Amino acid sequence: MEARTYPEFSTHYPLLLTTIMQRPVRLYPDLPGVVYRNPSSGEYARFTWLAWYRRVCQLAHALNGLGVVPGVPDEPGDRIATLALNTHRHLELYYAVPGIGATLHPVNVRLSREHVIFTIRHAQDRIVFFDDTLLPLVESIYDQISDVVERFVYMSDRPGLPDTRIAGLIHYEDLIAGQPEAMDWPMLHEDVNATLCYTTGTTGQPKGATFTHRQLYLMTVHVMAQQAVANTPDASPADAARLGENAVLLLNTPMYHIHAWGAPFVAVYCAQKIVLHGTFTVQGFCELVEREKVTSVGIVTTIAAMLLAYPDLHKYDLSSLVRVSVGGGALPLGLKTKLEALLPSFRMSSGYGMTETAPTIVTSFIRKDLTGLDRAQTDALLVKAGLPVLGVDVEVLDDDGKPVPRDDQTVGEIVVRAPWATCAYYREPERSAELWRGGWLHTGDIARIDRHGYITIADRAKDVIRSGAEMVPTVLLENLIAMADFVVEATVVGVPDAVWGERPLALVKLRPGFEADEGDVIAFLKTHGVDTGKITKWMLPALVAMTGEIPKTSVGKYNKKQIREELDRFLAIARDVTDRHD
Repeated sequence: MEARTYPEFSTHYPLLLTTIMQRPVRLYPDLPGVVYRNPSSGEYARFTWLAWYRRVCQLAHALNGLGVVPGVPDEPGDRIATLALNTHRHLELYYAVPGIGATLHPVNVRLSREHVIFTIRHAQDRIVFFDDTLLPLVESIYDQISDVVERFVYMSDRPGLPDTRIAGLIHYEDLIAGQPEAMDWPMLHEDVNATLCYTTGTTGQPKGATFTHRQLYLMTVHVMAQQAVANTPDASPADAARLGENAVLLLNTPMYHIHAWGAPFVAVYCAQKIVLHGTFTVQGFCELVEREKVTSVGIVTTIAAMLLAYPDLHKYDLSSLVRVSVGGGALPLGLKTKLEALLPSFRMSSGYGMTETAPTIVTSFIRKDLTGLDRAQTDALLVKAGLPVLGVDVEVLDDDGKPVPRDDQTVGEIVVRAPWATCAYYREPERSAELWRGGWLHTGDIARIDRHGYITIADRAKDVIRSGAEMVPTVLLENLIAMADFVVEATVVGVPDAVWGERPLALVKLRPGFEADEGDVIAFLKTHGVDTGKITKWMLPALVAMTGEIPKTSVGKYNKKQIREELDRFLAIARDVTDRHD
């Protein structure tokens, strides 16, 4: 009789999301795990790790009862869509759906109605789970998706179903009620697809990036390891003690956006208390940080700008915050400096990723050989996109496919290889081949790299302004403008020009309580940009528009596509400032 060694439980042990989920339950079953505050009613739902886990098990049994089919490698299981915000039910779906071998498809509910319909139809979602607040959206697209979707599940804190024409609607709590509170999770192959995340579709239709259990597991443990080795400037032992397993995470990044930057996986594996706010408001953010003593949060730059402009910010005790990670766009040094002056208990740091990279691939921290730098020098490093995360291979390549010099000046395209980079776009073989041309994932982002390896995002390839024979990186101008005390937000786009091809147009939003005009913007750029050698004179904007609002994408980035589509509106209020260049 041949001896059995069980490699499936050793050398071939699968890397699964269920492993992540079970750790806090085994170690800390009775400790607080998940806190959700309903943004409409203000009511709280609090779950220990065991209570939350039991609900995940109940949901998994319910999905099996609905006949959800699991996948195998290269053949995704049934796609289960969520039209949901940051709630405890959404977090339950994050684990129950992949846990039984199906594919979770978090639909970006801030996309256009047409793109929401497209992603559901393209993914061929079998079941749609949706929040009660999103019932109007679901009803408005029902006729366009009802031939694809077999079942709709209504998620609400209140019992009962709404008066709706959606056929066969079932309440989430009724669906899981009476289901077993324990689960013998299947030992899936680690290459079974776990999630399907669509790009925002700023050019053409959205593309669906696929991610397996193995990929998401590896991203999680590498990010955890990265956080362990990264140096945080001026961090005291008391600060360090409030991170790791002791952290309280405000899960602020929308869970429909690139796995909420990986937080639902990292926080669960670390058994961190997770605070969910449904949807972001500045007041709600401040209230939850103060009440729950939040120590860690991820935000986009536009939220940082909203906090800076919030007149009641001083009324809240936000001193518990230790780690504030900023993504979704470059972090302007001026914005960082101004907000940290108001909230001196924390320091903001930057990072970089995209839908296709799940997203984390670059994060900003201080190298151990640079920890002796002063505050201004470390701040200048922390606003850069940063250094590659452990396990990630990143290059900045020129047009010939060769690495650019590490001079912090020469620009090229960021390309990536990583264990968790998407292998392919779902049902898009030609676009997948284009994405991975030459054996590198091409991001389409333009960057430069300094002698220490720090990467700085210069622009998206499609956003670079080409004026004459020169290239104007808009992010550089945006960051410089944001340094002005009177600025809260700024973005730059190219506008057609008969002589130069394109000229820069700056959209500027003033900080509350400050007064300035278009000439002040140019004067500031001359003093702090041209005179310091950060930019040349010909890079100065030709037009400046002072505006009360700058269009944003569904995830809080400046929506340059919309700005270009509405260019006449902004040109009508813009002032030609070329005379100020002399």
